Amino acid sequence: MKNLLINIGKKSRKASLNQLDNKKKNKVLKDYYLIILRNKKLILNENKKDIKNALQKKFKNNLINRLYLDNKKILDITNSIKKIIKLKDPTNTILEKWERPNGLKISKISIPIGVIGIIYESRPNVTSDVASLCFKSGNSVILKGGSEAYYSNRILSNLFRRSLKKNKVDENFVQFIDVKKRKVVDFLLTKMTKFIDVIIPRGGKSLVKKVQDLSSIPTIGHLEGVCHSYVDKDANPKIAKRVIYNAKLRNTAICGATETILLHEKIINKFANSILKNLELNGCKIIGDNKIKKFYNGKVQKATIKDWSKEYLSPIVSVKTVKNLDEAISHINKYGTMHTDCIITQNKKSADKFLKKVKSSIAMHNTSTQFADGGEFGFGGEVGISTNTLPPRGPVGLNQLVSYKYQVTSKGKIRK
Repeated sequence: MKNLLINIGKKSRKASLNQLDNKKKNKVLKDYYLIILRNKKLILNENKKDIKNALQKKFKNNLINRLYLDNKKILDITNSIKKIIKLKDPTNTILEKWERPNGLKISKISIPIGVIGIIYESRPNVTSDVASLCFKSGNSVILKGGSEAYYSNRILSNLFRRSLKKNKVDENFVQFIDVKKRKVVDFLLTKMTKFIDVIIPRGGKSLVKKVQDLSSIPTIGHLEGVCHSYVDKDANPKIAKRVIYNAKLRNTAICGATETILLHEKIINKFANSILKNLELNGCKIIGDNKIKKFYNGKVQKATIKDWSKEYLSPIVSVKTVKNLDEAISHINKYGTMHTDCIITQNKKSADKFLKKVKSSIAMHNTSTQFADGGEFGFGGEVGISTNTLPPRGPVGLNQLVSYKYQVTSKGKIRK
C-alpha cells in the first residue's frame, strides 16, 4: 500500500507541472461529458452495485438517496461539466500590478495550487465535479472516495482518464485510489506532504474531524452544516412560509439544509402554526422549546440544549423562540458552524445588522439556505463549502482553487 500511494503521489506531482492552455483543458472536459453520456448504462450498472451493498448494510434512506444515480442525475453531472467549461480559466491572470518609486514593477499572478487530495463520502457526482474543477484550475487531483460509492466513483474517474488519454494529456492529472483499506486515509494525511499541497474533505462530521485532526497537510472544508433560518418580527409571512419550507425540505440531506428555525417571540401567534404546520404536513418532525409547544397546535417534541447543535440531514427541525435580533445572532454564533444562516425580514436595518454580525461564511437575507452551493453561486460547481476563518470561505469553486505568485522585474535594480 505504501509504495502504491507514494507512486500515485509522484505521478500527480509530475502531472501538475504540465501547463495546459484553456482550449486544451476545455477539450478534455467536453470529451469527458460526451464519454459519460455514451456510457450511461455502464455507469448505472456500476451504481447498482453500490446501491445493492448499501441496502445489504442497511444504510439510512437519506444516505442511499445521496448515493443513487439515474438518467436525470447523470444529465445533471454532464450539465455541471458544461458550466465549468464556460467559466474563465482562473490561472495566469494578473490580479494586481503596480510600480514602485524605485522602478520595481510588481505583478500578482494567479497560479495552480499543485496537487489536491479529495477525501469524500457518498455522492458519486463529487467525483466528476471535483475532478473537473481541479483540472480546469490547472491542478492534478488524487481522489479517495468512500467505500459506499466505490464502483460509481471508480467508473467516473476512469472515464475522465479516458478523455485525458484521448487528448494526449497526462492521465495522472486524475487518479483514483483503488484501495478500500481505512489505513489509506491515515497514510495520505500524514506521509504524503511531499506530494499533496492541500486536502479537501467532503462528508460527515466524523470524516471531516478525522481529516482536520490528523492531517499534516493544510485542509479546506467544514465540519458540519448547522444552518439557521431566523424569522424576524418584521418578516413577510408569505415569504417566511415559502423560504422556510424550501430551506428545510427541498433536500434534507445536503449541508445547506436549515436545521434550526429561530422565531421572534412577537410573531409566534401569527407565524408558528402557518410555518410549522406546512413542514409537519410534509413529513417533518418538529422539536421545539416550551413556547413553541404552547403556541403550535401540531405535534412537538420538547427540545433540549443538545438539539441546538444537531445537524439532522433528515426531515427533522429544531425550533426556538428568541426575544430579539441580538439574541438570534448570539444563538447562531454560539451553536452554528459558520456555514449558512439566513434572516427573513422586511426591515433593511435589521437585515444589514444580521448580515454583518453573524460569523457565517454565507449570510443570507430572505433566501433559502439551500442556495449554499457553488453551482448556484455561478461557480459551475464546488469541491465543498469552507467554514475556515482564513480564505477560501463559502463555496470553493474554480477561482478558489488557485494560489498566486509575485513577479518582479526591473532594469538591473539592486538594494542599498
